[in-house]
Amino acid sequence: MDKPTLKPNNPNFSSGPCAKRPNWSFDNLEGAMLGRSHRAAPAKAKLKEVIEKHRTLLGIPADYLIGIVPASDTGAIEMAMWSMLGDRGVDVLAWESFSSDWGKDIKDHLKLKDCRIFSADYGSLPDLNQVDCNRDIVFCWNGTTSGVRVPNGDWIDSGRSGLTLCDATSAVFAYEMPWDKLDVTTWSWQKVLGGEAAHGMIVLSPRAVARLESYTPAWPLPKIFRMTKKGKVNADIFEGSTINTPSMMAVEDCLDALNWVEGLGGVRATTQRSQDNFNIIKDWTSTSKIYAFLAESVDIASTTSICLKIIDPRFTALNAEDQQVFVKSMTKLLDSEKVAHDIASYRDAPAGLRIWGGATVETANIEALLPWLDWAFSEIIAKF
Repeated sequence: MDKPTLKPNNPNFSSGPCAKRPNWSFDNLEGAMLGRSHRAAPAKAKLKEVIEKHRTLLGIPADYLIGIVPASDTGAIEMAMWSMLGDRGVDVLAWESFSSDWGKDIKDHLKLKDCRIFSADYGSLPDLNQVDCNRDIVFCWNGTTSGVRVPNGDWIDSGRSGLTLCDATSAVFAYEMPWDKLDVTTWSWQKVLGGEAAHGMIVLSPRAVARLESYTPAWPLPKIFRMTKKGKVNADIFEGSTINTPSMMAVEDCLDALNWVEGLGGVRATTQRSQDNFNIIKDWTSTSKIYAFLAESVDIASTTSICLKIIDPRFTALNAEDQQVFVKSMTKLLDSEKVAHDIASYRDAPAGLRIWGGATVETANIEALLPWLDWAFSEIIAKF
């Protein structure tokens, strides 16, 4: 086929760190409190502003605590698991690499014997009705490496006695989150906000706070995981006094992203932007003979980490190793053309493509990308 001529204005479709917001510039970070202690009043005020802007934009209830914690979303969810699990049995929903990792950590490192892992292959969801909401539940809202998400929170019992621990890193700002169903929610700035990496967010419901204050784990906790002091939740963490030193430049960048979201009209606007990007790919795959969603049905397909499988018989006839080589060659070609960077599927996922469709990606760039995917396939398949 003929080589396309129109290229995306921004070829950054990585699923993390993700594209910066449209018209982003270093000039927007001029107010960063560089060279100042994060404990100084003006720097602490910036951290507190990040917390409160998240509360307002996401509609997080006033009695929920919001904290900025180390080590991105991974640090936030690990902090929650190591601090709160062990009080009762745990159910883990695992259908992609990170949720599988959380299950392994619970069984192999926390060594909780009463842990049930409900698994599904890439592209599928486990049966959500298997979980017992009187046990603790650990799950991802949106599987970044599989492109599969839970459709809603209806399967979570409002009268539960267990806690729900939700890794929502590719979901927050892209979906309406049912906060009444979530006791611990974690994410990072580097996903839908397009912020800088290394900082995590953690939100605790009153029920989660009660667990922290009533239960002491049998294992020692590293300093960066400790959320209590003398048997009570350490309120300072949730007022901007971070456990370790944050990057004040990253904080300023996060505030810039939050101000952008506010200017758009809030989370409904960012959710719609993600949905618009997804819809372009959905319409395209509906007639494509080369690509399809990895997700087995559209209602569970992610609108942010959009994972595609290659269904052309010439590709599916290849063995798994050659399929990986094929995708690597195709994405290298797209990268060299400066059309799309970093869109190969996650290393543990089936060979395919993963295109970030979060709010910072312009729909016009998604539209410009798609003809190139067809062209790249035709170029590489001719060599196999």
